Amino acid sequence: MRIGELATRTGVSVRSLRYYEEQGLLTSSRSASGQRHYTDAQVARVTFIQQLYAAGLSSRTIYELLPCADAPSERNSDAALERMEQERDRLTEHIGDLVRTRDVLDDLMAKARAYREQLRSGVPA
Repeated sequence: MRIGELATRTGVSVRSLRYYEEQGLLTSSRSASGQRHYTDAQVARVTFIQQLYAAGLSSRTIYELLPCADAPSERNSDAALERMEQERDRLTEHIGDLVRTRDVLDDLMAKARAYREQLRSGVPA
């Protein structure tokens, strides 16, 4: 299938598919005229890449994890597990930052609501 069909089948833009190739995440064969051609298996590959992006992984990290998916082995699995643990730790830290930010916003919202209530009740601030 050509790049446009892969884009349609996966819901990913042609531009993104080209980027995936530039990053080494996706491969294609080329016709004599230079057009990219993909196999049906590439649909699942693009879906997998999208899932990893949605999980917050960078293209570099995805590139590092793909050998485990492509050619499972003890060595690849060990490397992938180590990299996934690093990503999990990074995400855990980011979640902590987000929770702290949310808590600050909750506090500010409570103060703003209390102030508005004072204004409505006529009690001086």
